[in-house]
Amino acid sequence: MRGDILKKKLMVLCAVAIMISTCLTGCKMNSGKIRFGSAGIGGTYQIFGDTFANLISSKSKKYNIEVKTTAGSAANLRLLSKDYIQMAVAQMDLINDAYNRTGIFENDKKYQGYRAVASLYTEACQIVVPADSDIQSMDDLEGKKVCIGEEESGTEQNALQILNAYGLNERLVDTVNLNYTDAAKKLKSGDIDAFFCTAGVQTTVINELSKQYKIRLVSLDQKGVSRLKKSYKFYTEYTIPAGTYVNQTKEIKTVGVKAVLLASDKLSEDTVKDITQILFKNQQQIQYALPVDISLDETTAVDGITIPFHDGAAAYYKQHGITVNTEKGSN
Repeated sequence: MRGDILKKKLMVLCAVAIMISTCLTGCKMNSGKIRFGSAGIGGTYQIFGDTFANLISSKSKKYNIEVKTTAGSAANLRLLSKDYIQMAVAQMDLINDAYNRTGIFENDKKYQGYRAVASLYTEACQIVVPADSDIQSMDDLEGKKVCIGEEESGTEQNALQILNAYGLNERLVDTVNLNYTDAAKKLKSGDIDAFFCTAGVQTTVINELSKQYKIRLVSLDQKGVSRLKKSYKFYTEYTIPAGTYVNQTKEIKTVGVKAVLLASDKLSEDTVKDITQILFKNQQQIQYALPVDISLDETTAVDGITIPFHDGAAAYYKQHGITVNTEKGSN
């Protein structure tokens, strides 16, 4: 009897040992897997995400970057805070609002659990219309059907802020939420009159559309730009050069916001330091793949960021004589 009991106990202990071993093996195998939140297809985030993931995988076998398509900046911040993704790109204006519970996140909870790695480039707020449209200025959007981007995207927030700066509320403009690809299709078919797109230029979806269909970009006037800069501190003046898109003969005046690379607090200091180093050492390779000038250097990469930096990124910058803030809750 005692022998049978001892035998059963040994069998249970062996089973537990196998389960623990399996768990540890699985955890070890998955330790280098990082989910990266990009945005909708056709935008610069998606191109950067794919390029960055391939670069990391080719330079280090320790990490496996899996790019996830998301609705954009606001969605990325929520997903980061819940650890559904571990890295992402998002607009600095939305990052600040989510982190500090301001702006569109004022009545929401704070979305934290992530910190900054580097500022990548400036995104331009672009308004696209058919070339033969009677929309020549922002005021002409009154009474029109306009796509303001996907829900929870940075484009949506920028579009609503720009419209508001011109006194165009939801009663005056028929707004719809679409991703960039669907917006381009709807503009071409005549189902919408214009669409907003906040992304690095030359934006792929706009560039491809301009090759198939005659389009035009709408400029913001100086009064509108000034109102936006006064109301929202993260906007900067931005000029889209003539010739950026097919048949674009004039430069376009608009506003822009910075795109920032973020990393989850759950990623180790060593991991983020490695990834930050790969980012800067291979900036030329990234530049070749992107339509936008990322202009990556250690000094500009830390400018204008109002949330703390990840310890791993901070360790990398320290090697280059740059000190950044890593304290949570301190800007």
